Amino acid sequence: MAQHSSTAAGDHGAHASHGSVKSYLIGFVLCIVLTALSFGVVMTGALTGFAAIAAIVVLCVLQLLVQLVFFLHMGTSPEQRENLSSFIFTVLIIAIIVGGSAWVLHNMNANMMPM
Repeated sequence: MAQHSSTAAGDHGAHASHGSVKSYLIGFVLCIVLTALSFGVVMTGALTGFAAIAAIVVLCVLQLLVQLVFFLHMGTSPEQRENLSSFIFTVLIIAIIVGGSAWVLHNMNANMMPM
């Protein structure tokens, strides 16, 4: 019988830091609570205008952070620094593209000849 190399299967556990069932459940419950709060802000009408938008944005950012920490296992540990720096670089590039596009479109709109 041929023996299989254990580098593919055995190495996976050494380099990956997977969460426990408890951490996944905590993340899931936090996401459900944050989603329910966002839904409640919109459906109850308790907050209107800028306050409602600010509350939804804050809840959105909190949910993003919960998902990054509990499901994608982003952290400041030495094993995760490469993933974290790649994520931050990606966010920076997206912000530059979106911000630059909005700037160009604004300037085009401001400099167009009136009809």
